[in-house]
This record gives sequence, structure tokens and C-alpha cells, in this order.
Amino acid sequence: MEMKELIEQMAKALVDKPEAVAVNEVEGERTTVYELRVEQSDLGKVIGKQGKTARSMRTILSAAGTKLGKRCVLEILE
Repeated sequence: MEMKELIEQMAKALVDKPEAVAVNEVEGERTTVYELRVEQSDLGKVIGKQGKTARSMRTILSAAGTKLGKRCVLEILE
């Protein structure tokens, strides 16, 4: 499973409108940034209480990236 697919699967499991989930991959020299977009009404579900859900998603992404020798960053956009 690719990182982009991993993020999509995690986000779709959290939201009410999974069809609105979109992930854009921006590759840099040393870092890959994944931009996650969800429906405005689902933004709170993806971020979670005090940002715990977003932090957990970033931790999983970072661990998977480390295993592949890449630095990965998750940005949640409105």
C-alpha cells in the first residue's frame, strides 16, 4: 500500500462523506508532503479532540515513511 492510499483509507474511515476525501502528494528533494482535503463538516472528525486524531495519523505516516527511508508530512487543508 502506498502512503497516499494509507492516508485516504484512514480519512475515509473517519468521515461521513468519504467521497469528498482527496489526497494530493507533493514531492520535494527530501520530504514528501501529503495534503488531505475533506468536507468542511468532516474537518473536526479528522482533526479530533485537541488534535489527537490528526496527531495519530501523522505518527502513523511518519513511522511508515521512516520504514521506507522518506520524511513524510501530513497537512490537513480546508
